[in-house]
Amino acid sequence: MEDVLKTAFPFVVYSVAILLAFQGVLMIVAYTVLGERKILGWIQGRVGPNRVGPWGVLQPFADLFKFILKEDIVPDKSTKVVYMMAPLVALTCALLPIVVYPFGPPIDVDLSFLPYGLGEGIKQIPLTIARLDVGVLYVLGITSVGVYGIALAGWSSNNKYSLMGGLRSSAQMISYELAMGASIIGVVMLAGSLDLHEIIWAQGHSTFKWFIIPQFVGFVVFLIAAFAETNRVPFDLPEAETELVAGFHTEYSALKFALFFMAEYVNMFTVSVMVVTLFLGGWYIPGLTHIFDYGSIPYAIVSHVGFLLKIFFFLFLYIWVRGTLPRFRFDQLMSFGWKFLLPVAIGNVIVTTIVVYFMNR
Repeated sequence: MEDVLKTAFPFVVYSVAILLAFQGVLMIVAYTVLGERKILGWIQGRVGPNRVGPWGVLQPFADLFKFILKEDIVPDKSTKVVYMMAPLVALTCALLPIVVYPFGPPIDVDLSFLPYGLGEGIKQIPLTIARLDVGVLYVLGITSVGVYGIALAGWSSNNKYSLMGGLRSSAQMISYELAMGASIIGVVMLAGSLDLHEIIWAQGHSTFKWFIIPQFVGFVVFLIAAFAETNRVPFDLPEAETELVAGFHTEYSALKFALFFMAEYVNMFTVSVMVVTLFLGGWYIPGLTHIFDYGSIPYAIVSHVGFLLKIFFFLFLYIWVRGTLPRFRFDQLMSFGWKFLLPVAIGNVIVTTIVVYFMNR
């Protein structure tokens, strides 16, 4: 019996951790939608949602029930299997990067009080689901695959507007993925690792503490590319309501449309986590070790709250930009990506290489 419990205990712990992480992200996504509607209302001189619950706080749940109860219409001439799978591909690829993000520092614990020796050998609780030596490559790879959901949705709908939106998304991904990857190389060279934990640790031990200072050009390039990667204003050309009705999800309704809707906001969250981890020290807060002991529960709580506040700032930036800037034309989008953003990113890599070479001589 004891052997069975010892074998099952890590599985149960990781299952609970995964459930909490994904549930927490989905709740943040739900209230990001509400926050966007509220903030856009203030920007445009409107009230925003305020009917469902106090100050409209239950509006996300009302929207979810609306999507569930709506009639699900499937076009007769669509490729039905691919049509059904596309929203799942988009949402799955949006959620998968969450497993490698460090949401806080490890917590030192003493679990010797647990029965049957279940706590033996457990000295720390990591605030991450899985740690990969190539975490940066994993995130870039998964986010690149996410465009297949949009492309397949546009193709399988058998609608010219949907197809045009899918093609735009594919072209946009190719254009801006290169600049995004190049902007990260400088951070990887300074940290000397592709492990997201090591990148946060390197920022805490660097002279500048956060890599946004020595890699400000890379930060700006990454941020612009992130807006394009998530199909947000001013780079929301795959949807472009004024040109393509609703773009790649024109023929989607009910819960399948809700999956695409969730995928967009989950992508906003995961990209915000990535930019905070790479350039703003992740959960690391300079000087916090002078107040709390590293590894203690108060240190972990304050670090985690600081991490979330940094993420919320970038989510607010997404909303602010949407309420402020107009949409690019598609030729302007492509020209900006290939003729300006990519050369700037490559130039940043060259300069960083020279600086790192002379620093390590």
